[in-house]
Amino acid sequence: MPHRKWVGLASVAAAVMLMTSGCSLFGSDGATGAIDPPPAGANLSAPNNALPVMAAATTGSQTEATLYFKDVNGYVAPISTRIPSTPGIAKEVLEYMVDGGPGQALLPDGFHALLPKGTQVKGLNIVPDQKLAQVDFSKEFANYNVQDERKMMEAITWALTGFPTVEKVQIWMEGKVLKEMPVDGTPMDEPLSRSMGINLQASAGMDYGQSIPVTLFFENQTSADYKYFVPVTRMVARTDNIGLAAVSELIKGPNGPGLLSVLDPSTKILSVNDQTKTVTANFGEELLGADQKASPDALKSIILSLTENTGKSQVQIQVNGTSKVIADDKTNYSKPVEKPVHVNEYKM
Repeated sequence: MPHRKWVGLASVAAAVMLMTSGCSLFGSDGATGAIDPPPAGANLSAPNNALPVMAAATTGSQTEATLYFKDVNGYVAPISTRIPSTPGIAKEVLEYMVDGGPGQALLPDGFHALLPKGTQVKGLNIVPDQKLAQVDFSKEFANYNVQDERKMMEAITWALTGFPTVEKVQIWMEGKVLKEMPVDGTPMDEPLSRSMGINLQASAGMDYGQSIPVTLFFENQTSADYKYFVPVTRMVARTDNIGLAAVSELIKGPNGPGLLSVLDPSTKILSVNDQTKTVTANFGEELLGADQKASPDALKSIILSLTENTGKSQVQIQVNGTSKVIADDKTNYSKPVEKPVHVNEYKM
């Protein structure tokens, strides 16, 4: 297969992978080398029975799961919906992400599956001490358009690393580990992690050798008025306070098509402290509207972005050092708020 030089956003992807090799946004340790043949004990032909559902979000015979699809603007975005409960839930999540598969009927308008039609998940194995998921696809996995290659990698990686037992993902096809993607040859010499970013955006004039990635959550909306958050990875100047950098970029707003600002550009971030288990973000009074209440969408975006980038599980929102923050949907944010288990819940 031809090897092509990466250009545009693909070069940003390479920069992210190189700069963050061995250090994910969640603080995972270095990725291990590719495994071929399978390690002792690996069983890629059998469904995984050890991976727990996130936060045990099971009701009756159904489980809420977060799947990743492509939206109308081409962004990879999470959709949380209910699927049949099964011991091999991680494998089932991927099966629901196949074009023409059972997840097709669950999608909002404008969303499309990224895994090619007819793709089978032949097996999924977890290597517990490495927090590594090894997923084996059938040969139909290679039947995708070249422009979707990286999006597929992102969708698979982010879906599986949404489970607490997985930090890295290794992609196989027909029983053999892939060292590169089958169509455009994107390298996969090491397992994939969230450090690769998602929906990468180039930054004009950025020195990638002196930059770090931050993942931000902006809002989008379908023609049917379904609002959802889109994760976007942007390169910023290297800093020791990644939480402050993330919020500062949120205030700047999106620079891609179809995304909506969640914070007024006049908003001031006074400080971000992530030295404890709780991230504390202290804003100026611009965070509040005329009624002295904050936008719930803005607060959700802040919480998603801060927990994603700092690895902390909860966020305390303050205004001028005071924690008495109320959203205009009457939600009280006076106490620390936990990281959402599922993003973009969708009910048909």
